[in-house]
Amino acid sequence: MFKQIAIVSGKGGTGKTTVTAALTHLFKNNIPVDCDVDASNLFLLFNPKTEKQYDYYGGKKAVIDIGKCSSCGLCAEICRFDAININSGEYSVDNYSCEGCGYCAIRCPEKAIELFESRSGEYYISSYKEGRFIHGELEPGEETSGGLIAGIRKKAIELADKTDYIIIDGSPGIGCPATSSITGVSYVLIVSEPTLSGFHDLKRIMETTEQFRRKYSVAINKYDINTEITEKIEKYCSDKNIKITGKIPFDKTVMKAVQESNSIINYNSPASEAIKKLYKNITEEIK
Repeated sequence: MFKQIAIVSGKGGTGKTTVTAALTHLFKNNIPVDCDVDASNLFLLFNPKTEKQYDYYGGKKAVIDIGKCSSCGLCAEICRFDAININSGEYSVDNYSCEGCGYCAIRCPEKAIELFESRSGEYYISSYKEGRFIHGELEPGEETSGGLIAGIRKKAIELADKTDYIIIDGSPGIGCPATSSITGVSYVLIVSEPTLSGFHDLKRIMETTEQFRRKYSVAINKYDINTEITEKIEKYCSDKNIKITGKIPFDKTVMKAVQESNSIINYNSPASEAIKKLYKNITEEIK
């Protein structure tokens, strides 16, 4: 039976995706899954070839039937999202502003407004030199990222019959996208950084992960840029009996790898060696 490993962070910019890409090369026979659908970029380090594309319909939008509309203006008056446009006396709905609440359809005296399924994004099954890769993208302004992530993960599970691992690049933060990334996984790795905001958000994502009763550990990326906060993170984790499975140094080679659309694990560098140690520690934790 395959295991699902989610790599998450309390905030963006901690190096979560860089670590995920490296671990994907180290864990053999896996399917990498990019669940950061609001800013999908893991695929840039894999250069995958798209095999299939699926549309994602995550909500509904209002549509006005001009033939029935009497231009009474009630819909524009009651819409709290300002989603009703008026052009030369004709009423229409701005799809980017409409939240699909349906209040306008209920109140319309002419029954000229209906709700229809709206395309909220897409997700892809792709192939790269080591196997298959899955990622998705949410349309700008949409707020159904949790549902899209659930759909992506479901597709990954369908394809994982002969796979040992599903490696998930989770969404940062503690909102719905992040919780959808870690729900039901076998193990969570939290990537943090030694900054005040990084330490603050680390505490929040640790609390969130504990609410879901997932086993997890912490990796400190660029730990040597602020040793004082690194020590505070270590003490905080020690007090909570949470393992720090990796400490990755600041390494300019990481930027070179990103610029070359490659994984840091393919370079001989301090960060690469630290991530290899991180991988060994995680495998021990999973066992």
